[in-house]
This record gives sequence, C-alpha cells and structure tokens, in this order.
Amino acid sequence: MHVTNLECSFCHREYEARRLHNVCIDCGKPLFVRYDLKRIGAFLTRQALYARRSDLWRYRELLPVRRESNIVTLGEGWTPLHHAKNLGAALGLSELYVKDESLNPTQSFKARGMSVAVSMAKELGVKKIAAPSAGNAAGALAAYCAQGGLQAFLFMPRDTPRANLIECEVAGAHITLVDGLITDCGAEVGRRKEEEGWFDVSTLKEPYRVEGKKTLGYEIAEQSEWTLPDVIIYPTGGGTGLVGMWKAFDEMQQLGWIGEKRPRMVSVQAAGCAPIVRAFEKGERFADEFPNATTIASGLRVPKAIGDFLILDAIRESDGTAVAVTDEELIAGARELARREGIFAAPEGGACVPALRKLIERGKVKSDERIVLFNTGSGIKYLDAFDSEAKERTPRNQRPSALGPALLT
Repeated sequence: MHVTNLECSFCHREYEARRLHNVCIDCGKPLFVRYDLKRIGAFLTRQALYARRSDLWRYRELLPVRRESNIVTLGEGWTPLHHAKNLGAALGLSELYVKDESLNPTQSFKARGMSVAVSMAKELGVKKIAAPSAGNAAGALAAYCAQGGLQAFLFMPRDTPRANLIECEVAGAHITLVDGLITDCGAEVGRRKEEEGWFDVSTLKEPYRVEGKKTLGYEIAEQSEWTLPDVIIYPTGGGTGLVGMWKAFDEMQQLGWIGEKRPRMVSVQAAGCAPIVRAFEKGERFADEFPNATTIASGLRVPKAIGDFLILDAIRESDGTAVAVTDEELIAGARELARREGIFAAPEGGACVPALRKLIERGKVKSDERIVLFNTGSGIKYLDAFDSEAKERTPRNQRPSALGPALLT
C-alpha cells in the first residue's frame, strides 16, 4: 500500500519492493521494508485505530500487503498486556506487566510473523515455502500455509518437542527431521531451495516476518496509552521480535505517535546458548556462533543469529543489557509465573523471570519502573520440560521426539 522500497539494514542498499528478495546481495544482511511514513502520518492518527479490528491487521497501512484478498489471517495479534500484580508484589515492583503471546493462533508469537510472510508470499506468487524451525515457527508456518493454500516444507531438529511435530503434520506440512541444531536445518534449506523451488522464510532471511513481529511494539504503545515502558525483557533466539519492536518505535516516532523515549531493551538467553550475551559482554557488534549449544528451551537454542548486530545495536542504543539464565532457573521462572499469575508460559517466557531477578539484584531496574516481560508461547507445547518425574525416569537423549518414519524425508 504505502511501501516505498526495501533497504538493507546494514549497508543500506535499496531494492524494489514488489519482487521476491531474501537477504542483501552485497553483504548478506537482512532487508527491511520502508514506508512513506510522512504520507501515512498525514491521514492515519492514533485515534483512528480505536474502532479497528482487534488483530495485528489493525495497523494495515504499516504492513506490506497491498491487496486485502491476499491477507492470510487466523486472528493473530492484539494479545493481552497483563498487569502481573502478584509477581510484581513478590519482587517489590508496582508496575510489572506480561505481554502474553501464548494466546495467538498456534499458541506463540510466531503467528504474527508468519501471517505477514505467508500473505506476502501469496501476493508475490509463491507456491512453496520452506523454513528451519525449533518448533513454534514451523507450527505457525504450517497453519498459515494451510489457510493460504500454499505448501510448507519444514526442517526441524530431531529433538523438537513432539507437540510441534504433531501440529505440523496435521496441518499437512512436509517435515524433515535433522540431526543437529536449527543452524543445520537452515543450511539444509539453503542447499535445496533452488532445486526444489522453495521460497526461504528463515528468520530475518526475508523482509516480512519482522513486519509481523514489529506489531508487538505498536500494541505495547497503544495498550500503554502511547507511553512506552521503561524496560522490556525479551527472550532472544533469532531476535526478530526485539528487532521488530525497535523498528516499530522508530516508525511511530516518525508518525508523531510517540516521542524519543525508548525502553531499555534486555535480551535474555539460556546459559547453554548465549551468543548475544557473550558478544554484549565483550563489546562486540557481531556475535560468534555459540559452540555446543544446548538448552531445554528450544526457541532459545539459536547458536548464530543473522540479526545479531541489530539486536546488539538496540540493546546498546537503549542503554539495555543482556542476561543469561540456566535451564533450571527458566523452568522455575515459568512455574512461578503460572503459580502467581495463572500464565502457563513456555520455557522461553519463563526465562524472563530469573532474568528480572538478576536485574533487580544488580540495581538495573527501579521498583516504580514500568517493566514488560514477554511470554512468547504456551507451556502446553513443552510438557516434557515440566514433567520432572518423566525426566527422572527417562534420560533426555532417549525420549521419543519424532512421530515415526512417515514424517522423515
């Protein structure tokens, strides 16, 4: 609608918007969609949003799909911003909130990005889409491809949670299980996509998933009466949500909807896979691949993120930080969030609770500051992670993680 061009987020080379692109052909970095924000701001006001549909497409002019008929939606977005009074009281915080993304279709924040990516793929004539995934992105892509009439080809680590595998299988996706990590899955997509005729929608390797994720920033602003929180604590694997929110804040300022104030962005990772934390602590702009990555939180098991510099830039520009927590801490955090607030968070969301405790101990947050934690998905998909008795009975590397030979290609 109001898209002007695509632009490399690193070298700023420009690309034509109405064509299929993955990453920048010069530097291999992610591409961003750019809009005519001056034109949009001339007619779209904050007040105009109030009567609109209660999903992410309420921000229609700030999303890239041109034709309404190409929008593939299951009602994603506009998730609650829950005032966590009980957890806040236990931590000595009066303004603690949880953005609960488990209430999205397919029960995770991945629905946002996949709705926009699949819609744009449909608009640009794509028939087959491929992606690597640790689980939730695959489930979302399978669902949105089913809704949009496209084929989904999914590559997942062999130990992906069983719930995610079943979710993809029943939606008719083509599934390949890979011995390795999500980076190995991504490499397999890269090797086969040209021959197979797939369009690759890997995290930040196409311009549109981040557009869906950026609506997190728009929603937080709107749900907070256009005053951004002081601190955002975000579980970070590929980091698309954090990157997207940072983009949204810039767009909203150009629209005149918010001022210059930004939240301090806090990236949370698992101690067993913490490339962003390590790079932040070393003062580096890019993060080296994390060796021997392992964590029970499959969404955090991303040893190398293509958007590493974007994540680190946002953290530093906002005077934020990066925190690592152990698997034991993040599971305990998810249990505490459920016990105190009734939110059964995924392990990734649970990681925000011990991270917040560390920030309090280090004097990085004040008791009266407005703090938003992100629960990115539902704990229902990670029952093995919470079933301590089952874990004691069966070693992790011996637990079933596939549906059977019919799913393997």
